[in-house]
Amino acid sequence: MLIPVCDKEIYMSNYTVIPDIHADPERLSLSLATAASSDHLAFLGDFIDAGKSVLRPDDAEVLTRVRRLIEDDGAVAVMGNHELNAILFHRLDSNGQPLRARDDKNRAQHRSFIERFSIGSDDALDWTEWFLTLPLWRDLGGLRLVHACWSDTAISTIAARRLDGRLRPDDLEEVARKETPFARAVDLLLSGPETALPAGIGFHDNSGHYRTQVRIAWWRADAPTWRAAALSVPNPEYLPETEITDELGLDFYGEENPPVLVGHYKMRGAPRIETPQAACLDYPDTPCVYRWSGEQALRTTSLISTNK
Repeated sequence: MLIPVCDKEIYMSNYTVIPDIHADPERLSLSLATAASSDHLAFLGDFIDAGKSVLRPDDAEVLTRVRRLIEDDGAVAVMGNHELNAILFHRLDSNGQPLRARDDKNRAQHRSFIERFSIGSDDALDWTEWFLTLPLWRDLGGLRLVHACWSDTAISTIAARRLDGRLRPDDLEEVARKETPFARAVDLLLSGPETALPAGIGFHDNSGHYRTQVRIAWWRADAPTWRAAALSVPNPEYLPETEITDELGLDFYGEENPPVLVGHYKMRGAPRIETPQAACLDYPDTPCVYRWSGEQALRTTSLISTNK
Protein backbone atom coordinates (compact mmCIF):
# COMPACT_ATOMS: atom_id res chain seq x y z
CA MET A 1 0.00 0.00 0.00
CA LEU A 2 1.38 3.37 -1.02
CA ILE A 3 1.72 5.76 1.91
CA PRO A 4 1.88 9.46 0.99
CA VAL A 5 4.74 11.34 2.53
CA CYS A 6 5.08 14.90 3.74
CA ASP A 7 7.75 17.48 2.93
CA LYS A 8 10.33 15.35 1.14
CA GLU A 9 12.74 18.25 1.05
CA ILE A 10 13.30 18.01 4.81
CA TYR A 11 14.47 14.39 4.80
CA MET A 12 17.61 14.00 6.90
CA SER A 13 19.31 11.06 8.56
CA ASN A 14 19.62 12.45 12.09
CA TYR A 15 16.68 13.46 14.25
CA THR A 16 16.09 14.01 17.93
CA VAL A 17 12.45 13.04 18.40
CA ILE A 18 10.68 14.81 21.28
CA PRO A 19 7.37 13.54 22.68
CA ASP A 20 4.52 15.33 24.47
CA ILE A 21 5.59 18.57 26.20
CA HIS A 22 2.20 19.57 27.65
CA ALA A 23 2.94 23.24 28.36
CA ASP A 24 6.05 22.48 30.41
CA PRO A 25 8.86 24.91 29.46
CA GLU A 26 11.39 23.10 31.64
CA ARG A 27 10.71 19.78 29.98
CA LEU A 28 11.05 21.44 26.58
CA SER A 29 14.40 22.96 27.54
CA LEU A 30 15.73 19.67 28.88
CA SER A 31 14.56 17.83 25.76
CA LEU A 32 16.22 20.35 23.46
CA ALA A 33 19.44 20.12 25.47
CA THR A 34 19.77 16.42 24.58
CA ALA A 35 19.89 17.06 20.84
CA ALA A 36 23.28 16.93 19.19
CA SER A 37 24.34 19.94 17.14
CA SER A 38 24.03 17.86 13.95
CA ASP A 39 20.52 16.61 14.73
CA HIS A 40 17.30 17.95 13.34
CA LEU A 41 14.34 18.19 15.68
CA ALA A 42 11.03 16.34 15.38
CA PHE A 43 8.04 16.75 17.70
CA LEU A 44 5.22 14.26 18.32
CA GLY A 45 2.53 16.83 19.21
CA ASP A 46 0.63 17.61 22.42
CA PHE A 47 2.46 20.88 23.08
CA ILE A 48 -0.37 22.27 25.23
CA ASP A 49 -2.54 21.51 28.30
CA ALA A 50 -0.40 21.04 31.38
CA GLY A 51 -1.05 18.19 33.76
CA LYS A 52 -1.12 18.53 37.54
CA SER A 53 2.56 17.66 37.88
CA VAL A 54 3.79 20.61 35.80
CA LEU A 55 5.20 23.12 38.27
CA ARG A 56 5.26 26.16 35.99
CA PRO A 57 2.91 25.66 33.06
CA ASP A 58 3.18 28.13 30.21
CA ASP A 59 1.41 27.20 26.99
CA ALA A 60 2.46 30.44 25.32
CA GLU A 61 6.17 29.97 26.00
CA VAL A 62 6.17 26.38 24.76
CA LEU A 63 4.19 27.21 21.62
CA THR A 64 6.30 30.26 20.78
CA ARG A 65 9.56 28.32 21.11
CA VAL A 66 8.32 25.32 19.14
CA ARG A 67 6.84 27.44 16.37
CA ARG A 68 10.10 29.33 16.01
CA LEU A 69 12.03 26.06 15.79
CA ILE A 70 9.71 24.83 13.05
CA GLU A 71 9.49 28.02 11.02
CA ASP A 72 13.06 29.30 11.43
CA ASP A 73 15.19 26.22 12.10
CA GLY A 74 13.50 23.50 10.04
CA ALA A 75 12.17 21.35 12.86
CA VAL A 76 9.23 19.10 11.98
CA ALA A 77 6.14 18.12 13.96
CA VAL A 78 2.86 16.25 13.83
CA MET A 79 -0.45 17.24 15.38
CA GLY A 80 -1.44 15.72 18.73
CA ASN A 81 -4.94 15.03 19.99
CA HIS A 82 -4.69 18.01 22.37
CA GLU A 83 -4.08 20.32 19.42
CA LEU A 84 -7.11 18.90 17.61
CA ASN A 85 -9.21 19.17 20.77
CA ALA A 86 -8.23 22.84 21.07
CA ILE A 87 -9.10 23.55 17.45
CA LEU A 88 -12.59 22.15 18.05
CA PHE A 89 -13.03 23.65 21.53
CA HIS A 90 -12.50 27.24 20.36
CA ARG A 91 -14.60 27.04 17.18
CA LEU A 92 -18.34 26.96 16.57
CA ASP A 93 -20.30 24.75 14.22
CA SER A 94 -22.82 25.92 11.62
CA ASN A 95 -25.45 26.16 14.37
CA GLY A 96 -23.30 28.36 16.60
CA GLN A 97 -22.41 25.58 19.05
CA PRO A 98 -18.85 24.66 20.10
CA LEU A 99 -17.40 21.84 18.01
CA ARG A 100 -16.06 20.35 21.25
CA ALA A 101 -18.21 20.53 24.38
CA ARG A 102 -17.13 23.18 26.86
CA ASP A 103 -18.11 21.04 29.83
CA ASP A 104 -16.27 20.74 33.14
CA LYS A 105 -14.22 17.72 32.03
CA ASN A 106 -12.95 19.34 28.84
CA ARG A 107 -12.31 22.68 30.55
CA ALA A 108 -10.23 20.91 33.21
CA GLN A 109 -8.14 19.12 30.60
CA HIS A 110 -7.63 22.39 28.70
CA ARG A 111 -7.21 24.61 31.78
CA SER A 112 -3.66 25.92 31.30
CA PHE A 113 -4.40 26.99 27.71
CA ILE A 114 -7.67 28.65 28.71
CA GLU A 115 -6.03 30.50 31.60
CA ARG A 116 -3.38 31.83 29.25
CA PHE A 117 -5.50 32.72 26.21
CA SER A 118 -9.19 32.51 27.34
CA ILE A 119 -11.95 30.85 25.32
CA GLY A 120 -12.44 31.88 21.70
CA SER A 121 -10.08 34.85 21.96
CA ASP A 122 -8.11 36.15 19.00
CA ASP A 123 -4.94 34.59 20.47
CA ALA A 124 -6.65 31.23 20.99
CA LEU A 125 -7.97 31.24 17.44
CA ASP A 126 -4.60 32.34 16.02
CA TRP A 127 -2.78 29.49 17.76
CA THR A 128 -5.36 26.90 16.80
CA GLU A 129 -5.13 28.15 13.21
CA TRP A 130 -1.42 27.38 13.38
CA PHE A 131 -2.23 23.91 14.70
CA LEU A 132 -3.94 23.24 11.36
CA THR A 133 -0.56 23.60 9.62
CA LEU A 134 0.68 20.49 11.47
CA PRO A 135 0.21 17.26 9.51
CA LEU A 136 -1.38 14.21 11.08
CA TRP A 137 1.60 12.01 10.19
CA ARG A 138 5.06 12.23 8.69
CA ASP A 139 7.09 9.68 6.76
CA LEU A 140 10.70 10.86 6.84
CA GLY A 141 12.00 8.28 4.41
CA GLY A 142 13.22 5.77 6.99
CA LEU A 143 11.43 6.98 10.12
CA ARG A 144 7.72 7.49 10.62
CA LEU A 145 6.09 9.86 13.11
CA VAL A 146 2.50 9.95 14.32
CA HIS A 147 1.01 11.02 17.63
CA ALA A 148 -0.82 7.84 18.63
CA CYS A 149 -1.24 5.16 15.95
CA TRP A 150 0.23 4.42 12.55
CA SER A 151 -2.44 2.81 10.39
CA ASP A 152 -1.92 2.39 6.66
CA THR A 153 -5.66 2.08 6.15
CA ALA A 154 -6.47 5.27 8.08
CA ILE A 155 -3.70 7.23 6.37
CA SER A 156 -4.92 6.15 2.93
CA THR A 157 -8.46 7.21 3.85
CA ILE A 158 -7.29 10.67 4.90
CA ALA A 159 -4.86 11.05 2.00
CA ALA A 160 -7.61 10.38 -0.53
CA ARG A 161 -8.94 13.83 0.47
CA ARG A 162 -5.91 15.53 2.08
CA LEU A 163 -2.78 14.22 0.41
CA ASP A 164 -0.50 16.36 2.58
CA GLY A 165 -2.08 15.00 5.78
CA ARG A 166 -3.26 18.43 6.95
CA LEU A 167 -6.84 19.13 8.00
CA ARG A 168 -8.77 22.06 6.57
CA PRO A 169 -11.48 24.16 8.26
CA ASP A 170 -14.08 22.44 6.07
CA ASP A 171 -13.21 19.12 7.71
CA LEU A 172 -13.77 20.17 11.30
CA GLU A 173 -17.50 19.61 11.80
CA GLU A 174 -17.16 16.14 10.30
CA VAL A 175 -14.12 15.35 12.43
CA ALA A 176 -15.91 16.53 15.57
CA ARG A 177 -18.84 14.14 14.98
CA LYS A 178 -16.58 11.09 14.43
CA GLU A 179 -19.24 9.42 12.29
CA THR A 180 -17.57 9.03 8.87
CA PRO A 181 -14.61 6.88 7.80
CA PHE A 182 -12.55 10.08 7.33
CA ALA A 183 -13.34 11.33 10.85
CA ARG A 184 -12.71 7.94 12.43
CA ALA A 185 -9.38 7.71 10.61
CA VAL A 186 -8.30 11.08 12.05
CA ASP A 187 -9.34 9.95 15.53
CA LEU A 188 -7.38 6.70 15.19
CA LEU A 189 -4.11 8.46 14.27
CA LEU A 190 -4.38 11.04 17.05
CA SER A 191 -6.01 9.04 19.85
CA GLY A 192 -5.19 5.42 19.06
CA PRO A 193 -7.43 2.37 18.92
CA GLU A 194 -9.85 1.69 21.76
CA THR A 195 -12.21 -1.23 22.30
CA ALA A 196 -14.81 -2.17 24.87
CA LEU A 197 -13.66 -4.30 27.79
CA PRO A 198 -15.61 -7.45 28.70
CA ALA A 199 -18.93 -6.78 30.42
CA GLY A 200 -18.54 -5.66 34.01
CA ILE A 201 -14.87 -4.70 33.65
CA GLY A 202 -13.63 -1.11 33.96
CA PHE A 203 -10.89 1.05 35.46
CA HIS A 204 -10.14 4.62 36.56
CA ASP A 205 -7.74 6.47 34.26
CA ASN A 206 -4.98 8.89 35.27
CA SER A 207 -7.54 11.69 35.65
CA GLY A 208 -9.88 9.60 37.81
CA HIS A 209 -12.49 9.02 35.09
CA TYR A 210 -14.06 5.55 35.05
CA ARG A 211 -13.66 3.84 31.69
CA THR A 212 -15.09 0.67 30.20
CA GLN A 213 -13.07 1.01 26.99
CA VAL A 214 -9.33 0.54 26.82
CA ARG A 215 -6.54 1.63 24.51
CA ILE A 216 -4.83 -1.23 22.72
CA ALA A 217 -1.12 -1.38 21.88
CA TRP A 218 -1.33 -1.74 18.09
CA TRP A 219 2.35 -2.71 17.97
CA ARG A 220 1.89 -5.74 20.25
CA ALA A 221 0.60 -8.14 17.63
CA ASP A 222 1.24 -11.14 19.85
CA ALA A 223 -0.22 -9.74 23.11
CA PRO A 224 -2.55 -12.54 24.21
CA THR A 225 -4.55 -10.96 27.05
CA TRP A 226 -6.37 -7.75 27.92
CA ARG A 227 -3.80 -7.02 30.61
CA ALA A 228 -0.88 -7.45 28.20
CA ALA A 229 -2.40 -5.47 25.34
CA ALA A 230 -3.85 -2.54 27.30
CA LEU A 231 -2.31 0.93 27.42
CA SER A 232 -2.75 3.95 29.72
CA VAL A 233 -4.21 1.88 32.56
CA PRO A 234 -2.73 3.05 35.91
CA ASN A 235 -3.19 -0.38 37.49
CA PRO A 236 -3.35 -3.13 34.82
CA GLU A 237 -4.20 -5.68 37.53
CA TYR A 238 -7.79 -4.43 37.30
CA LEU A 239 -7.95 -5.96 33.82
CA PRO A 240 -8.51 -9.67 33.19
CA GLU A 241 -5.79 -12.08 32.17
CA THR A 242 -8.22 -13.66 29.74
CA GLU A 243 -7.38 -13.77 26.05
CA ILE A 244 -8.68 -11.14 23.67
CA THR A 245 -11.02 -13.07 21.41
CA ASP A 246 -12.93 -10.28 19.66
CA GLU A 247 -11.83 -9.15 16.23
CA LEU A 248 -10.51 -5.63 16.79
CA GLY A 249 -10.00 -4.76 13.16
CA LEU A 250 -6.59 -3.17 13.79
CA ASP A 251 -3.62 -2.74 11.51
CA PHE A 252 -1.03 -4.34 13.77
CA TYR A 253 2.35 -2.97 12.82
CA GLY A 254 4.51 -5.57 11.11
CA GLU A 255 8.27 -6.11 11.24
CA GLU A 256 8.54 -5.39 7.51
CA ASN A 257 7.69 -1.69 8.06
CA PRO A 258 10.05 1.24 8.74
CA PRO A 259 10.39 2.24 12.40
CA VAL A 260 7.67 4.49 13.83
CA LEU A 261 7.70 6.64 16.97
CA VAL A 262 4.64 7.84 18.88
CA GLY A 263 3.77 9.73 22.07
CA HIS A 264 0.33 10.00 23.71
CA TYR A 265 0.09 6.97 26.00
CA LYS A 266 1.61 8.12 29.32
CA MET A 267 3.73 5.02 29.76
CA ARG A 268 5.05 4.04 33.19
CA GLY A 269 8.37 2.67 34.34
CA ALA A 270 11.69 3.04 32.56
CA PRO A 271 11.55 4.00 28.87
CA ARG A 272 12.06 0.98 26.63
CA ILE A 273 11.84 -0.22 23.07
CA GLU A 274 9.10 -2.86 22.95
CA THR A 275 9.63 -3.90 19.33
CA PRO A 276 12.34 -3.03 16.78
CA GLN A 277 9.78 -1.25 14.58
CA ALA A 278 7.60 0.78 16.96
CA ALA A 279 7.99 2.60 20.27
CA CYS A 280 6.15 5.05 22.47
CA LEU A 281 8.29 7.87 23.88
CA ASP A 282 5.72 9.39 26.26
CA TYR A 283 7.01 8.58 29.77
CA PRO A 284 5.84 11.51 31.95
CA ASP A 285 7.66 10.33 35.09
CA THR A 286 10.92 9.48 33.30
CA PRO A 287 11.06 11.79 30.27
CA CYS A 288 13.16 10.80 27.29
CA VAL A 289 13.82 11.55 23.64
CA TYR A 290 14.94 9.29 20.81
CA ARG A 291 18.04 10.13 18.78
CA TRP A 292 17.58 8.49 15.38
CA SER A 293 20.55 8.24 13.05
CA GLY A 294 19.15 6.22 10.18
CA GLU A 295 18.84 2.79 11.81
CA GLN A 296 16.20 0.44 10.40
CA ALA A 297 15.50 -1.12 13.80
CA LEU A 298 14.90 0.93 16.93
CA ARG A 299 17.43 0.44 19.72
CA THR A 300 17.41 1.09 23.44
CA THR A 301 20.77 2.87 23.30
CA SER A 302 19.13 5.69 21.33
CA LEU A 303 16.67 6.46 24.13
CA ILE A 304 18.13 9.43 26.00
CA SER A 305 16.87 10.51 29.41
CA THR A 306 16.09 14.21 29.85
CA ASN A 307 16.00 14.16 33.63
CA LYS A 308 18.43 16.47 35.41
